[in-house]
Amino acid sequence: MHRLRARLVAPVIAIAITLGWAAIAGAQACGEPCVGPIRGAIIAAGGGALGDEIYREFVRMSGGADARIVLIPTAGDRYGTHDGWTAIQRLQAAGATRLEVLHTRSTSIADMEAFAAPLREATGVWLSGGRQWRLIDVYLNTRTHTELMRLLARGGVIGGNSAGASTLASYLLRGAEENDVIATSDRDEGFGFLRNVAIDQHLVQRARESDLIQVLRTRPHLLGIGLNEGSALIVTRDFARVLGNPVAIYDVTDPSMLIPLRWLAPGDVYDLGARRLVLEEGDRAPPLVAP
Repeated sequence: MHRLRARLVAPVIAIAITLGWAAIAGAQACGEPCVGPIRGAIIAAGGGALGDEIYREFVRMSGGADARIVLIPTAGDRYGTHDGWTAIQRLQAAGATRLEVLHTRSTSIADMEAFAAPLREATGVWLSGGRQWRLIDVYLNTRTHTELMRLLARGGVIGGNSAGASTLASYLLRGAEENDVIATSDRDEGFGFLRNVAIDQHLVQRARESDLIQVLRTRPHLLGIGLNEGSALIVTRDFARVLGNPVAIYDVTDPSMLIPLRWLAPGDVYDLGARRLVLEEGDRAPPLVAP
């Protein structure tokens, strides 16, 4: 943790001083929950070597032995390649016995009722890694997208890893085909399962620690979530619990913070709507209620 913080200080302070805190103090007013789903849960994972506990938690929250899980590997490069498809084995090892794969490269097919039909019975959906623009180009504002929203509304779970995690947000980062482009107006809309946020992944491992601050300079209403490899954020309503490795929260609306970043340790619980830490690792409190 100390090494992670040290790497951030110099570049982040330089950007923070330019922000003009007084002009952006106070988070944008919103309903309740402000960020997370009214029902159901979201699991956003940061890529890399995810621990088995993250997949097990996803399967457990989706219904355990009775879970009906759909894997969407479309972010991957080609059919069967490792960056989208090894999640099949990981989910099965975590206890998933009723697993179906949903995949197309066609928006027209994604908008067909027959294609989206498996989602109507699903209790959990996992969007695996690759490139986020592939998911957005195919599924955004289609019948498949609608069925994913309905899955949440009936209490289901949607998880995303790496690219899949970034698409869970309302504002899409790295939506361009060039992976070093942080934000582009051509593809800046995510699926919106988490509202008023932007999610980046592989944070420290790919030296992306300052990138979210650049985005929030012009969009201060957004809350930034930076996922390290091996980390996951489990969101029920506005409460986010950290599993695995540390997660970074970026909030440029807080005038008390010289560096607009807070590191959350595994076990911490953060209120994404109120933008405050509500439970630190080791505190005695009931676990978050599963959807």
